[in-house]
Amino acid sequence: MRVVKTFEALASEPRLKILAYLSKASMTAGEIAGRFDMTKPSLSKHLGILENAGLITSVKKGKFVHYSIVEEHIVNTLDGYLQEVCPVRGPLRAESAGKAEDKD
Repeated sequence: MRVVKTFEALASEPRLKILAYLSKASMTAGEIAGRFDMTKPSLSKHLGILENAGLITSVKKGKFVHYSIVEEHIVNTLDGYLQEVCPVRGPLRAESAGKAEDKD
């Protein structure tokens, strides 16, 4: 059943983009929402599907929920390699790396 949830989570372009954004840095739902033209309930649904599949995790800090990738998940490891060559998600990964550097 876990495998089915994983593949269902990966079967969406917005969810693949979310994984790319979270590949190097954690983000709040608001930060993620700022990168998409979708309603907050739609974004919340996508985040829930990714979290339910074990690909991302969330932590509530104050009034914000911070999302981050589960680096140990084999799918995220493989997806990281694919992001390197993907013309759409590669730049998103680079943006995530820049955000991670800004936090340091």
